Amino acid sequence: MTADMTSDKSDAPLVLVVDDVDHGREIFAEYLEFRGFRVATAADGLEAIEKTYELLPDVILMDLSLPGIDGWEATRRLKQDPVTMDIPIIALTAHALASAHDKARAVGCNAVVTKPCLPKDLEQEVRRQLAARPDRSAAPAKSAEETA
Repeated sequence: MTADMTSDKSDAPLVLVVDDVDHGREIFAEYLEFRGFRVATAADGLEAIEKTYELLPDVILMDLSLPGIDGWEATRRLKQDPVTMDIPIIALTAHALASAHDKARAVGCNAVVTKPCLPKDLEQEVRRQLAARPDRSAAPAKSAEETA
């Protein structure tokens, strides 16, 4: 699963799931698709940044411990750019300490979810972030076929 979003849900919110662990990324992506979201995935921070600019997702689930550009730096870069700064980023981390949660918020994460977590709990946080987001009048991200 990558940026191949299903076309029958073109008005559904787009969630970018970023995790370097294939199994975890696939579980969250499949669950969110089942729950009616469009989903794109990325396996590292650089790919997350590239896909964010390409797709302008409605929400990003960002693992913080990633190879190469980690989730901390990817979040920092996305939150510093006016094009992407308003996209909610939910940090996914195995760090349960309050200091890690504080650091995630300091780099720009809108929320922090500690892994392991149940997919339904993650969905609940995605929906909370979508509800809190200012109304975006822009059309949903287009699929590759629509932009060709």
